[in-house]
Amino acid sequence: MTRTTPPRPLDVEAIFPELAAYRGTTTRLHPRPGRPDVSASSVGGPMLWPGDEPWPLCSEAHARGRGRRPADIHREREVLAAAWAREPFQGLTAEERQLVDELHRRHRIPGACETDPLPLIGLAQLYRRDIPDLLAGPDDCDLLQVFWCPFDAHGMGQHNMLLHLVWRKASEVGEVLASPPQPQVVGHDGYLPEPCVLHPEQVVTYPFAGLLPEVLRDRLDAWEEEGWEEEAEQWDDEEGTEPVGYQYDLSIPPGWRVGGFASWHTTDPHPMDCGTCATPMQLLLAIDSSEWDGGSGSWKPVEDQDLHPHPYATPTQVVVGRSGELNIFACPADPEHPYRWSIQ
Repeated sequence: MTRTTPPRPLDVEAIFPELAAYRGTTTRLHPRPGRPDVSASSVGGPMLWPGDEPWPLCSEAHARGRGRRPADIHREREVLAAAWAREPFQGLTAEERQLVDELHRRHRIPGACETDPLPLIGLAQLYRRDIPDLLAGPDDCDLLQVFWCPFDAHGMGQHNMLLHLVWRKASEVGEVLASPPQPQVVGHDGYLPEPCVLHPEQVVTYPFAGLLPEVLRDRLDAWEEEGWEEEAEQWDDEEGTEPVGYQYDLSIPPGWRVGGFASWHTTDPHPMDCGTCATPMQLLLAIDSSEWDGGSGSWKPVEDQDLHPHPYATPTQVVVGRSGELNIFACPADPEHPYRWSIQ
């Protein structure tokens, strides 16, 4: 089934014509639970990985011997999904609650060492043929594969994530690795995605307000403030509707997406320039903990309007930070230059 973004609540360019100069596009991926194969763009699906090429590993020294078993996490999610699917929803049965408690246990790997080989988790693979806004890869590569470590234990403070991106030419992959290695335990449930098929949809987008010229930004702020004042005046009559906002309704859609503009709703905008050549970087991929929430419900696809927000708004089960968003940036001058990322 395709996913269709509803029309925006209003035509923002009709109110602010100068925004036309900043208009861009982004491709919403609309991941939904499914059974993708290696030939498909996916989140959490099998990777088109050559059988004779080593699977990516985390080489940083950190604790990796205690966590939850991936199979237990997947099984717990199945139990919870079945409970939510029952009408009317009455929560877990006693037997289900007992099973969930057992599955939620953390386990230790006897004799685990901080430098033991730790397979990375295949997070997503994206074929350029499917994703209109996917930046060009090096040497005409047409497949981007994204991996990460299942532990928050990297960097100076040993609390950061570790990402690994691979570009390749899909046509050059011969025999595919049949059984990729998997970590025995993961440190954070949110690093383990559920297999999802994608329903790419290209939509119009505009920059984060904080990156627009000051005069235009001030006009947007005044317009939004006026909308809130009107809503407050109507509150007593119970006829008010939630006012339309630039950030949450008109500029940047929520959810997993490729290209377009990054959101800076948690921190102030920060220059993302290439550390190698100083070229301003572009958004490669946004990884979101949810596809919509209470503040961004206007972006909820037409086909999902009647669905309960939980668990359908979190199909991948990926959680970034405290239910935030990970933006990965790439250098448009040379895609082989190191990427950068920001959590919002």
